Amino acid sequence: MRGLTSAQADDLRQALRTAERRSGLRFGLFLGEPAAGGRRHFAERLHAALGAEAAHAVVVLVDPRGRGIEIVTGESARPRLTDAACRLTAMSMATAFSAGDLIGGLLYGINALGEQAAARR
Repeated sequence: MRGLTSAQADDLRQALRTAERRSGLRFGLFLGEPAAGGRRHFAERLHAALGAEAAHAVVVLVDPRGRGIEIVTGESARPRLTDAACRLTAMSMATAFSAGDLIGGLLYGINALGEQAAARR
């Protein structure tokens, strides 16, 4: 993960694995500036690129420079991670980011989504 220390990247990978293990869903994180077409469109393309796994997947896109967060859920993940739950998680992440805590916000978001999905398993 570009721009992160190896310890930060390891922490994020561990958080993703933990969220997957607890929830049974696949989690992906994109950190950076999305390609042309806008954040939402790019996040949806990343999600669709998961192919058969997309239905059981959650993709979190964070664009620190553009100050944006997108959370895309697959068909099977959506009942467990409602739009409202994703919005609340994104708002909490944004609060951490605005305080200068990028890694803390990312870890919080991944963990919160994993826990919410596990609770509705």
